Amino acid sequence: MAKVANTAAPAAQVKVEGYVPTLQKKYKEEIVAKLMKEFGYKTVMQVPALEKITINQGMGQATQDKKLIEVAQQELTTITGQKAMLTYSKKDISNFKLRKGMPIGVKVTLRGTKMYEFLERLIAVSLPRIRDFKGINQKLDGRGNYTLGVKEQIIFPEIDIDKITKVLGMEITFVTTTEKDEEAYALLREFGLPFKK
Repeated sequence: MAKVANTAAPAAQVKVEGYVPTLQKKYKEEIVAKLMKEFGYKTVMQVPALEKITINQGMGQATQDKKLIEVAQQELTTITGQKAMLTYSKKDISNFKLRKGMPIGVKVTLRGTKMYEFLERLIAVSLPRIRDFKGINQKLDGRGNYTLGVKEQIIFPEIDIDKITKVLGMEITFVTTTEKDEEAYALLREFGLPFKK
């Protein structure tokens, strides 16, 4: 009997028609109505929305160890399900052995379905894995955006703890469509981000 080659796509890359992430559904069905009531918006268009999530890892040590940047790129790609891009230095700084154009970090910008899926995994799985977790800081940037600092990439279940060469932190920035911190805070709170009381 002839063998049939398995041409099925890996599980992470299979797209299901009509699939909408749970948090995206929750935003349309519950959060919009709650925020309209809370802030007295006249139309749905005034309700703030989550525009994008950017995950950024800066690595000063990459100037000495080139392999570090490749590992970080691979890990961030695994965590987000989207290829991480390298970030490069903009100028020479001799004290840090840094030359213009050297790779010094990795970043990913998530929008749409991937953004909601990442947010869902972050809230439900990753944040509760932080040791002695008591909630996240409430301070926004004054323009309706929020940045969350994560000290270790091992809180993400996609990362195999046995294969870790170096523990790296990252910044996760939530960019909203509003300029007001109060409205952005309410939006992120409704999504389920565990802010400190």
